[in-house]
Amino acid sequence: MAEFAVYAGLFGLSLVAATILPAQSEAALAGLLLAGTYSPALLLVAASLGNTAGSAINWALGRSIERYRRRRWFPVRPAMLERAQGWYRRYGKWSLLLSWLPVVGDPLTLVAGVMREPFLPFLLLVALAKAGRYLVVAVLALGWTGAG
Repeated sequence: MAEFAVYAGLFGLSLVAATILPAQSEAALAGLLLAGTYSPALLLVAASLGNTAGSAINWALGRSIERYRRRRWFPVRPAMLERAQGWYRRYGKWSLLLSWLPVVGDPLTLVAGVMREPFLPFLLLVALAKAGRYLVVAVLALGWTGAG
């Protein structure tokens, strides 16, 4: 049961990290990989699924964002949202392959919802980008230590 809690915790942290809330799932993944106690494959799956799910939440929020855009509590600055929309207009759905990037990746997934990107292409591109990032983290963490 404790092992399941670790995978579920990494899933949850990765989900939160994909939203506008601050969290560092990469550090958690690297630490768990370096501990050598848990399955690297399951850790990668948990982190990738959680982060992709968080991005799907961003997409869903983006679909209804116009209702809330002018509210004081709205968490995304208008300039940042407009910059992301411009990027998305220019590069389209393929820009979602950059959804793994810090700072711009999470707003990009929100903008995909604003721009009415169909969910299935969104999900496939984001899942590929997120899984790729975690795979690189795993290779770097395990490669630098000689573990795995």
